[in-house]
Amino acid sequence: MGIELAAIHGVYVLFVALIIGFLICRRDTTLICILGILALGWMADGSLITAVSGIFSSFVYAIKELLGTILIISIIVGMSRVLLASGINEALVSPFTRFIRSPSLAYWTLGIVMMVISLFFWPSPAVALIGAVLLPAAVRVGLPALAVAMSMNLFGHGIALSGDFIIQGAPKLTAEAAGLPVASVISASIPLVLVMGVVTTFTAFWLIRRDMKSGKLNMSSGLAASSGYSGLDVPRIPLSVRLKQFMALTIVFLFTIDVVILFRFHLQGGAATALVGGTAALILVLICILTHRFRALEQTTSYLVDGFLFGFRVFGPVIPIAAFFYLGDSAFTELYGSVLPSGSHGIVNDLGAALAHTVPLHPTVGAPTMTAVGAITGLDGSGFSGISLAGSVAAVFGAAMGSGTDTLTALGQIASIWVGGGTLIPWALIPAAAICGISPFELARRNLVPVLIGLTATTITAILLLLFR
Repeated sequence: MGIELAAIHGVYVLFVALIIGFLICRRDTTLICILGILALGWMADGSLITAVSGIFSSFVYAIKELLGTILIISIIVGMSRVLLASGINEALVSPFTRFIRSPSLAYWTLGIVMMVISLFFWPSPAVALIGAVLLPAAVRVGLPALAVAMSMNLFGHGIALSGDFIIQGAPKLTAEAAGLPVASVISASIPLVLVMGVVTTFTAFWLIRRDMKSGKLNMSSGLAASSGYSGLDVPRIPLSVRLKQFMALTIVFLFTIDVVILFRFHLQGGAATALVGGTAALILVLICILTHRFRALEQTTSYLVDGFLFGFRVFGPVIPIAAFFYLGDSAFTELYGSVLPSGSHGIVNDLGAALAHTVPLHPTVGAPTMTAVGAITGLDGSGFSGISLAGSVAAVFGAAMGSGTDTLTALGQIASIWVGGGTLIPWALIPAAAICGISPFELARRNLVPVLIGLTATTITAILLLLFR
């Protein structure tokens, strides 16, 4: 069954190419995204009023989609500020300095811890849980914040999320679309996830080491603009060493309880983020009372405002580009109505399906095409919106080749999530970037080469599995 493409699909592809090109050239893409939104709105019904209004409406849509992430990051940053003001952060990080003794150990320790925690309740809450604790320890031994973000990002949003072996949200979606048991997709994904993870993380590690030695990557690389925090300049009550240690243990205990609750009650996504965010807010209030006593009322507000300023400052450049790419999915219909061709499933999904129907069905062509389909459907930045399409396309390919549906399904899932789930699309990797205080665009650029090399190696592995199964 062919997919009908219209001129609006071509315009979308044109602006995607422009955005990618400007990102590669290290230029800001806000202007291009706004023009792209304007063009898509104009083509929706030919009305200039609709096109102009669509710019604002798409921004509102993007903010609504990103609001949960903005809030958790803002609260965590506010909490980290009061921990810094009270000196409790020193008590928190001191145990980890025994294990994180060098930049290399910091990279692998952070990544492995991030991966393990992310397997149980997904990466965004995991970033919030471990970032504030392990980041200072890693930076202290000489690993730049940008490299810390890469480690958490590749291991969490990459390896853990693309396999999703514990929660099984991703393989369930792709398996259902492909008409396969979930277990078969998980089994087929294990070698692919392993190859993708090993190749990508080792490539990133080698590039980090190389650039650190040459001076190209240093402690100030990729840092975002300062949040203007002034919490250390306000009166505070000095805390005893024992009280600092006790509060540090209390914080660890509270977040450990969160982990247990998340695992016990199968909380994930927004529910998991809400629990972690609420815990962080309570910790902020408690530490603020201990640190500022009678000024706690005012200072609690000050720390929260400081966190929100940081959050919106980091998300500011991201909202226009997120708004544009959201139009490639359900946002377009929500904002402009049913104006796409009959049978359309969104601009991005149409493009992915059209690509799948224009190539010969052989493992040496089918596997790269599945990678491309997964990557294209991941461009909206969610990583999950297009994996059902990947499963459907894999079913078509597998039926034509007589076998290999499970491998193709797993390949499409991995490509979609690695691209859109939070390693290459700037607004999708905001959690790690914000916690580390670095630019999400710079993080996306640093991730680009390792992820592309990993996708190439994984695609080759899939071809071999299909040819020799």
